[in-house]
Amino acid sequence: MRPDDGAVRWRGRRDAAGAAVLGTLLAGLVAAGCAPVPSVVPAAAAATTCTPGWTAAWHAAQQAVPGDSLAGRTLRMVVRPGAAGEELRLRLSNRHGDGPLRIAAMTVGATGPGAAVTRPVPLTVGGAPVADIPAGAEVLTDPAPVAAAAGVPLTVSLFLAEVPRTIGSHPVAMRTAWLSGPGDRTAAPDAAGFDTTLQSWPVLTGLEVLAARPDGAVLVIGDSLVDGVGSTPGGDDRFPDQLAARLSAAGGDRPMTVLNAGLSRNQLLQDDPPAGGDAPSTRWDDDVAAVPGVRDVVLLVGTNDLAAGAAAGDLVAGLQGFAQRARAAGLRVFLTTIPPSASGGRATPTAVAARDEVNGWLRSDGRRWADGVIDAAAALGDPGDPHRLRPDLDSGDGLHPSPAGYRALAASVPVGELSGSPCRVSPDR
Repeated sequence: MRPDDGAVRWRGRRDAAGAAVLGTLLAGLVAAGCAPVPSVVPAAAAATTCTPGWTAAWHAAQQAVPGDSLAGRTLRMVVRPGAAGEELRLRLSNRHGDGPLRIAAMTVGATGPGAAVTRPVPLTVGGAPVADIPAGAEVLTDPAPVAAAAGVPLTVSLFLAEVPRTIGSHPVAMRTAWLSGPGDRTAAPDAAGFDTTLQSWPVLTGLEVLAARPDGAVLVIGDSLVDGVGSTPGGDDRFPDQLAARLSAAGGDRPMTVLNAGLSRNQLLQDDPPAGGDAPSTRWDDDVAAVPGVRDVVLLVGTNDLAAGAAAGDLVAGLQGFAQRARAAGLRVFLTTIPPSASGGRATPTAVAARDEVNGWLRSDGRRWADGVIDAAAALGDPGDPHRLRPDLDSGDGLHPSPAGYRALAASVPVGELSGSPCRVSPDR
């Protein structure tokens, strides 16, 4: 259930060791004969209808980072919504904070050149122009009469009057944000005074729109291959971006909003807040359950677990557990094979053998547990050396795809198996 506009929404504190034992617990369940949860048929997946409703148009996963340098300054960020609506609202989070967060002014408007913004519109929370967010909580702004168009950037400005030592942020935005000198510049349309650049999205974790006929969303969750490392900064050519373009081009009932819940260095089996954030299962409530309109979930993760020495059996059990949770929540779930890598601990004989074992299980048995398997390893691997990325799809580090690689990955998604939009008519019907 979504909170009322302006209501403080509390998030529970996490047990940092929780995800570390996930593989062992699930391995025991599987050994005891735990069977897959039945698939959800697309018509029943999630609570998306063809009547007007709020749906997520943009999302950013968060992890804990230092926040001291932001206090008393205006933060200006560009986001690119994936769905259209006549009104919008923002989700502002302090769930990783270690003290209260006070946002003394906030606006949203059309993106101009650089840090400039056209016609910034003031936002409120519970009717007030100020948002006081306790540690561990988040708020939704009140609906604002600002139209959003899919693929057209918007600029959000937040005057962060009081900031705790630790805040939540998305550290790898692949897009520039700006920080002003001291003072409130949320209403200023020009870029003057925004002299500091960031490559992150602090505080802001979601943009929702009031859509006349929501399409429903595919949420892609995982590590830096979801986050988009290796893509073009500001180019919107990450894997989720290119999947969205493919769904849009497919037409019929295929178009869906594609949301990005990636965190660089993320692992399936282990929480690592200082580096890679919480594991997908740990952040389920924040990055899946709390996001309105989600019908399908794609999980792309595991390469960092291999680098950390994870065993194939634990990874398989973790994938099974995630798929079980998604299906039990009424969502369709798609697992992915782990792409090859020549980078560090991912390329040791032990890691290569574990990756081959996990990928073999996914190809042979993954569809019993999930609604589909995306063969990322086949899409990105070098046919002459399947334990390396294909050279023309490699960003240059042996781990992350280039924009062409992310396009190849998007092309490998079986879009006909996704739920599709309940509000569009398939040409086959």
